[in-house]
Amino acid sequence: MSWQLSELPLSIDVESKTILKKLPIAHAALAELKGVAASIPNQEILINSLGLQEAKDSSAIKNIITTHGELFLAELDLGAFNSLQAKEVQNYITATKSGFALISETGLLTNATIIKIQEVLEANNAGFRRLPGTALKNAITGEEIYSPSQSYDEIVRLMGNLEKYINEDELSDFDPIVKMVIIHFQFESIHPFYDGNGRTGHIINILYLISQKLQTLPLVLKNDT
Repeated sequence: MSWQLSELPLSIDVESKTILKKLPIAHAALAELKGVAASIPNQEILINSLGLQEAKDSSAIKNIITTHGELFLAELDLGAFNSLQAKEVQNYITATKSGFALISETGLLTNATIIKIQEVLEANNAGFRRLPGTALKNAITGEEIYSPSQSYDEIVRLMGNLEKYINEDELSDFDPIVKMVIIHFQFESIHPFYDGNGRTGHIINILYLISQKLQTLPLVLKNDT
């Protein structure tokens, strides 16, 4: 029998000793980023520049490859230099800003916001998957690795459960960073959209940190060590 995705909260304790030892380091890094961001007078410039870097790196996972030069020219609205790849990366930062605006208004990270993020990313309003056939495959061998739910009703049920888990803190006493990882795993396992699930998931991570007051701006801190 193949593995079946269950509703949240988890029935197991995932906060091992190893994870608990690493959490203070993660919190310190996020606090440092939050402090630096607050000290910069023009925060819009910070959002645009670091947001473009995050968008570029995240989109590269989907083989959407562009250069920093293309991206900054596109930000200046110099249409002649706006390649298709740069446009897709621009959609990423626009989607991030859209999600940030919505969560700033309501304080909640809802399915309506998640659908809006994917809509901006993919420039369509397809919403949650309604047709069967979605499968995750090995890019080299073509072997099917995982098949998410093919039922629209099941996707809606699981996403409704995820929305509740995201916004109702009493459902889990895990550290917010641990909970963010669980949310990311659950979202990617549901794989609710035809396309853009990975990039939407990255934006959800950022917005969840904001909802938990661990960040105030849609930024990420990269650590190459």
